[in-house]
Amino acid sequence: MATQFLKEEEVRHGEPDVLPAKDMKDEFGEEEDVAEPITPWSRIVASGMELLRDPMYNKGSAFTEEERDRHYLRGLLPPAVVSQELQVERILHNVRSYENPLEKYVAVMDLQERNERLFYKVLIDNVEELLPIVYTPTVGEACQKYGNIFRRPRGLYISLKDKGKVLDILKNWPEKDVQVIVVTDGERILGLGDLGLQGMGIPVGKLALYTALGGIRPSSTLPVAIDVGTNTESLLNNPFYIGLRQKRATGKEYDELLHEFMSAVKQAYGEKVLVQFEDFANHNAFRLLEKYNTTHLVFNDDIQGTAAVALAGLIAALPLTGGALADHKFLFFGAGEAGTGIAEILSLEISRQGKHTLEEARKKIYLVDSKGLVTKSRFETLQEFKKPYAHEHEPCGNLVSAIKALKPTVLIGTSGRGGTFTKEALEEIASYQDKPIVFALSNPTSQSECTAEEAYKYTKGKCIFASGSPFGPVTYDGKTYTIGQSNNCYIFPGMGLGCIISGAIRVHEDMFLAAAESLAANIKQDHLDKRQLFPSFTEIRDISANIGAAVAAKAYELGLATRLPQPKDLVAYAKSSMYSPTYRQLRSSLL
Repeated sequence: MATQFLKEEEVRHGEPDVLPAKDMKDEFGEEEDVAEPITPWSRIVASGMELLRDPMYNKGSAFTEEERDRHYLRGLLPPAVVSQELQVERILHNVRSYENPLEKYVAVMDLQERNERLFYKVLIDNVEELLPIVYTPTVGEACQKYGNIFRRPRGLYISLKDKGKVLDILKNWPEKDVQVIVVTDGERILGLGDLGLQGMGIPVGKLALYTALGGIRPSSTLPVAIDVGTNTESLLNNPFYIGLRQKRATGKEYDELLHEFMSAVKQAYGEKVLVQFEDFANHNAFRLLEKYNTTHLVFNDDIQGTAAVALAGLIAALPLTGGALADHKFLFFGAGEAGTGIAEILSLEISRQGKHTLEEARKKIYLVDSKGLVTKSRFETLQEFKKPYAHEHEPCGNLVSAIKALKPTVLIGTSGRGGTFTKEALEEIASYQDKPIVFALSNPTSQSECTAEEAYKYTKGKCIFASGSPFGPVTYDGKTYTIGQSNNCYIFPGMGLGCIISGAIRVHEDMFLAAAESLAANIKQDHLDKRQLFPSFTEIRDISANIGAAVAAKAYELGLATRLPQPKDLVAYAKSSMYSPTYRQLRSSLL
């Protein structure tokens, strides 16, 4: 028989996963104890060739002899039965054979379309090696060439043509228990600008990391691209561009489509679906977050996620500099979503320490934008999100003049402009400060304000450095420094996990403060000895579990959690909820 069906036993959160061993308590109380992983009965899945083409259940050559007979696979696979571990080795061997990072990206993401569990096994077990491939910096190039490398659609594509039909589109998605959505309109992809629908690579990549790093089940995630056109002429003229060939819509037309989407999401998936706004341009990012943060479970990773991870790095640096955050003066080069987001969470943290009001805390922070230092004299022409940081001061037309005038102890780059922390700027801050903190946070690597080597060279080894893009260790004057990467991947997976395990209905700013403090707590003396402000990604799932627990605890404290009663051990609860990519044994039943 060419096509038979197998059934699965009960499914937890709509996604079959490894059932707990006999000595492990199922925190959800929804599974029976069994000795080995068994795929539950609940969902109808094709056998035979259709099974091999289903990435959620396909195991390739790892199907056992018994499974091959039960599910009509005999003869459809080579006779050798291999372990998942050997499959991982083969995938890595093939990926490493490519020299071009984009070719590696294509190879790894193709695996996700063939064998989902193997994809996550490879990624989880080799996260430090593959993170720069599946996400920044390589995902930037992948988005630029998304139409050229496009193979199979992933996620939902909602365009202006679909106005009035968004709820119907969500119903087309096969999974009904969606818990995390990442949505972009493609207008500000990393530091690369307006990539239109080709920005879909970002939601796809982010949600892969929600699963790999935060343990969110793949079937409960949904990448979405909102296509309102693009203003990038090279894309409109590219025959392989996959989006609408029109200039970007704005105003009422734009707002109505976004509102229909947000309303449909809540109608389709309920109050507790988490929506992450990703790579929206400044003029939309702040107002959309403000508009929906009181009615939906939403956050903007470019504003709040970036802010939380940067704050964690600043807190981690304090044992090296001495004193408290309030003792420092901060200068930001770049006053967009990332810069003002970090400034705001920093102000909140300083004010929560009890000695300063929020207004006083903000006075310790200065911004430099494309027109120079943000000052009171420019107040009437400033965007709203910059106004809290417009202080009384003489104008400074560029970064170096601002450093000379203000004498900051912390320099943070969020400009998206490569090479802007010049030799002169770095030498200047090192001329009066023993241990200046220098964060070059823009990515991809080509947009970083400076390299790690330049930072240590021009400050003569004085600086405490972190970057948004990955850099290898730097040796200066006989001492080797490990470069911590201020990567949002430390924060958003744990934030998502915390919201899910608590059943949160809103995201509060205090939940990001809790996440930042939890991340900073992972930095120990051995890290500080190397001036490493962020931990290794090899422990990221444990870090995400701890951040998830901290976020959930804050949600319970604020009365925003709905999963009651509160678990006694939130860390253990978070870990028990995390997805495992280990293969499961499939059982069959003829229908």
